[in-house]
Amino acid sequence: MSASEERVTPSAVTGGLSQKGLSAGTVGLIGAVVIGISCIAPAYTLTAALGPTVSEVGLQVPAIILVGFIPMLLVAFGYRELNKQMPDAGTSFTWATRAFGPWVGWMAGWGLVSATILVLSNLAGIAVEFLFLLIAQLSNNPEIADLAFQPLINVAVCLLFVAAATFVSYRDMQTTQKLQYVLVSFQLIVLVLFAGAAIIAAVSGSAFDATPFDLAWFNPFEVSSISALVAGLSLSIFIFWGWDVTLTMNEETKDPDKTPGRAATLTVLIIVSLYLLLAVSLIMYAGVGDGEYGLGNPDIQSNVFFALSGQVLGPLAFLVSLAVLTSSASSLQSTFVSPARTLLAMGHYGALPRAFASVHPRFFTPGFATIVSAVVASGFYAIMRFISEDVLWDTITALGMMICFYYGITAFACVWYFRKQWFDSVRNVFFTLLFPLIGGAILAVLFVQTLIDSADPEYGSGSNVGGLGLVFILGVTVILVGIALMIWQAIRQPDFFRGKTLTLDAPPSARRVRR
Repeated sequence: MSASEERVTPSAVTGGLSQKGLSAGTVGLIGAVVIGISCIAPAYTLTAALGPTVSEVGLQVPAIILVGFIPMLLVAFGYRELNKQMPDAGTSFTWATRAFGPWVGWMAGWGLVSATILVLSNLAGIAVEFLFLLIAQLSNNPEIADLAFQPLINVAVCLLFVAAATFVSYRDMQTTQKLQYVLVSFQLIVLVLFAGAAIIAAVSGSAFDATPFDLAWFNPFEVSSISALVAGLSLSIFIFWGWDVTLTMNEETKDPDKTPGRAATLTVLIIVSLYLLLAVSLIMYAGVGDGEYGLGNPDIQSNVFFALSGQVLGPLAFLVSLAVLTSSASSLQSTFVSPARTLLAMGHYGALPRAFASVHPRFFTPGFATIVSAVVASGFYAIMRFISEDVLWDTITALGMMICFYYGITAFACVWYFRKQWFDSVRNVFFTLLFPLIGGAILAVLFVQTLIDSADPEYGSGSNVGGLGLVFILGVTVILVGIALMIWQAIRQPDFFRGKTLTLDAPPSARRVRR
């Protein structure tokens, strides 16, 4: 008998963890990082987030990015430790179930699924807008851009984007990787080109409002108020969210114990470096004033890159619109990875109907779960787009609470799961206790604070029902719907909720044995 370590049968030691039929060993470290960057969609995310952040903190945008980066990095360490111990496509759902039991685990899975599926619709909508914006630029006909705001045209093109993304996601992971290599590479090249051109213009004196570089921009202690720091932390939820897709691919990744965690850490580090480069270059070029192209001008804050693209890149300005289009389109496709594999795991362990556990016999992908994700996202977008665009965007804003919710649960799951190993080594003190505990605590505070703030009828779009802000109502509704579905599933298929398919708190040291 070999002396090497071997996995034992799931029921004997792993508490029910088992493979689900996905294509093992098809995603390497670089592929995982590329898909992680794609899911975050830096071009789309930063062009939408930079302006509002400047309006809050002025020159301290780099400091806010660094402050917002901290909880994401701390939580990523917790994810890495859990994945090293339990590489499973269910990620938050599976890990929270092992740490806290089936009820908390089910809600963690619901938080991930609801957030990602609804964000899919937002990404598709953004892709539509930038498609028509790009056509308008290339044809020199601004009126074409207005077609994106015609509901029928908007929804029809949006559904085409979702259908294309679903087709790629339905096929094997190799197809996804090949597409993402092209789209992400183009996106990053354009962003670095844009940043370089802006810095050169600022240094040469040809910028709109050249502002000399200052290291003080990186000092978080110069942020003017606590409220601005809170705004920065809230911002981090959106600009860094998506890196956890690298973990949901762990059953398809080479060396699943290590590669996904390393990919998550690398993805976050690359993204924060890119964000800092772009923030610094734009401040140096345009300043933070409210002039025509100043970052403090409210008229350009919703789309900073597009507003400055002509000034910075001249005849190559269309590349920026194309980069944001490819950013949202590639993220639309890669974001399908997370909900589909979480739904697959929930079906596999009996937390959802068995149909969700089906894997395509040829492509080895969660075909049924992918299609369900696409149908729900498409239906949600179409209905909300016709009801009210404010309701649609308020729903996306409310998802920030769900992101804090499931990230926070996962961080605390790491702390609790490894509680017997906290003081085995100095490394464990930091990576299984302090880092995830602090990250989870920050997210918990943000969740509660957002819940309180969003009750204000002026929060978000300003819409309210009975004096309560619409964002609050939507966020609470998402959670209550999850609870209702969980109870319904517990009545129909109780085995998971009785701990028969995935056990609570199996000892970490028992996951691998030597034979």
